[in-house]
Amino acid sequence: MNEKDAEEQYINFDEYIRQGEPSRREAAYAWSTAIGLQAVDGLKTSEYLHETARKNIEGEITIDEARELIKSYYQSKSKREAEDDEMEEADRVSANIVKVLSQPTFAFNANGYISVHRRIFEGVFKHAGQLRTYDITKKEWVLRDNTVNYLNWEDLRRALEYDISQEVVFDHTQLSIEDFVRHICQFVSNLWQIHAFREGNTRATAVFTIQYLRSLGFSVDNDLFARHSWYFRNALVRANYSNYQQKIVRDTSFLEKFFRNLLMGEDNELRNRYMLINPPKELKSAPTSTPTSTPTSSGQDIFHTDNPLILNLVKVIGNNPCSIKEMLERVGLKDRKNFLEYHLTPAIREGFVSLLHPDKPRHPRQKYLLTVKGTLLFNELTKK
Repeated sequence: MNEKDAEEQYINFDEYIRQGEPSRREAAYAWSTAIGLQAVDGLKTSEYLHETARKNIEGEITIDEARELIKSYYQSKSKREAEDDEMEEADRVSANIVKVLSQPTFAFNANGYISVHRRIFEGVFKHAGQLRTYDITKKEWVLRDNTVNYLNWEDLRRALEYDISQEVVFDHTQLSIEDFVRHICQFVSNLWQIHAFREGNTRATAVFTIQYLRSLGFSVDNDLFARHSWYFRNALVRANYSNYQQKIVRDTSFLEKFFRNLLMGEDNELRNRYMLINPPKELKSAPTSTPTSTPTSSGQDIFHTDNPLILNLVKVIGNNPCSIKEMLERVGLKDRKNFLEYHLTPAIREGFVSLLHPDKPRHPRQKYLLTVKGTLLFNELTKK
């Protein structure tokens, strides 16, 4: 798939996103991401899928009804066209991804990662959610048909458990925003290099990454995974390929540009052709982007907020979880209702603050603490 095909795969849901209605906006983001991710394996979705997606976004049908409609659509076809098998995969996987992204639950462990693969390829691959039982190689366009050295199959589960367990205990609290982006790039890159499944590794990794970032407080609600999913895959390839005879080393810079755009609202140019190894003469001078610390028209800096009440609350909480009573005292307020409405609730909604006991909102010893996103903002606000 070339860059033009990848762009054509993207479906424009801006009309719903601009409306501002939360349920439609979230559904539109989920569908655009799910459809765009099919480009990583050269797949295109059908017009029937697009129409079904719009019905779901409009609230006419549930996501489960959408999945059943797509399943029935292909089962009822009396004549199969040559492209139907691949299009059915793209359609059903897209709907499954939307289902996964619409659910708040998330298990950040090896079983959770395997579960993501099973859920998004349910009804598509017989081996959905099963670790591969053989070693693999894959010819990559960006490597001129060379392959990344993927992990041998005997060590797959052990590697998944190790990488994710290391991330679970990793201390994000001392990181700058730039350090956090580099760290996330390395974690996602290592996870993808394991290539735990026969097929669908990039799509599973992307969905798992979105869920993980959400658990850290990031909304990740923009169209980068939709528009640039093929770039995302090629960047993962370059981050995991080295050839010392050709003096090629692993290069995470392309992946970092993707995540800086995603999380920091920068406008780095994302072009697949600049990742091609041993490029022809006309591509050797790939343009270099000038990163900016402020959001551009193509993205929103989701680390920051211009709400002074949230900024103050982040500084008040800092590294010490607080009760509502403690926060009221520190911000100098007595009106609990006003504080909840204008300070705490927006900070939670925007992903800067979370509950110590999220499953029990009325817990008698409930406290509030900064998310990883909130901690990174705190570090920026308090650094000298």
